[in-house]
Amino acid sequence: MFDAILFDLDGTLVDTESLALAAGLVAFEALGHPVTADFLHKLVGIDLPTAGGIIGAALPKLNQQDLHPMWQAGFLAAMDAQGLPLKAGVAELIGARLHPMAIVTSSSRTEARRKLSKAGIADAFELVITLDDVIAPKPAPDPYLLAARRLGVAPARCLVFEDSETGAEAAFRAGCRVVQVPDVVPSTGRWAHHLAPDMLSGARAAGLLR
Repeated sequence: MFDAILFDLDGTLVDTESLALAAGLVAFEALGHPVTADFLHKLVGIDLPTAGGIIGAALPKLNQQDLHPMWQAGFLAAMDAQGLPLKAGVAELIGARLHPMAIVTSSSRTEARRKLSKAGIADAFELVITLDDVIAPKPAPDPYLLAARRLGVAPARCLVFEDSETGAEAAFRAGCRVVQVPDVVPSTGRWAHHLAPDMLSGARAAGLLR
């Protein structure tokens, strides 16, 4: 049924979103521009330049040159202190190695490598597509189309696991089969073929596992 399995990284394979949310709240407040968790939820699943545009529109007086290093430092400190656990079902699914697997993330290559190494799964994937590899990031289909092309498979033969609306839209528009497992932000499943509470349930719904 499938020739490859493609995974988003943050919030899908590794539990980074809660750490990033907490660090972001602290950074915004430290710079005198406190925001709500709902505001930060709007940034989930999108690349840094796009997030910067949203922040700039809402908080034009905020110095983002100060924000991003502070936010990143807080996130890395939390990751070092708490570790970077895998989401439920990830170890079982990637350990089964049912098909060639790739990462498709809106993180930079440096960030993706750091997270994969910290989580102990860097060697599990044949390919890692990052923000640095595309001109049009998610929700454009380009990252998933590139992953399929480099793996030598048709997008329609790829099963994608995503947590965010942005990522699910990208995979859906690329013509992939989409399993969405929401993380910190609930979803209606608009861009998903299967909306699931966890990774293994989604894999079963898609026919990947029994």
